[in-house]
Amino acid sequence: MPDQSTEKSAGGVGDTSMGPAVMAAAASVGLSWYYFFLKGDKQRGLFVGLWPPTILAFASYFKQHQMEQTLSMLTSPGRSLKQTFDSMMGSS
Repeated sequence: MPDQSTEKSAGGVGDTSMGPAVMAAAASVGLSWYYFFLKGDKQRGLFVGLWPPTILAFASYFKQHQMEQTLSMLTSPGRSLKQTFDSMMGSS
């Protein structure tokens, strides 16, 4: 029977890594609305409004790069099955 704490930590890895990027994107949308509607500075509001897709694109790129590194580490030739499982479970 698998350990529930391991399943919870493995399942939450993707959620926590995108958290700051999603929060920054949401904050920049709010800032964009502030500039555009409340301050009346439409040009600055549009400029700040372009930040969320850029922030999310960078976060997605870095997450994909991390996943690619993990996958290549797990499938590298010359590793034993025990070494692969040990690296997945976080033990040395």
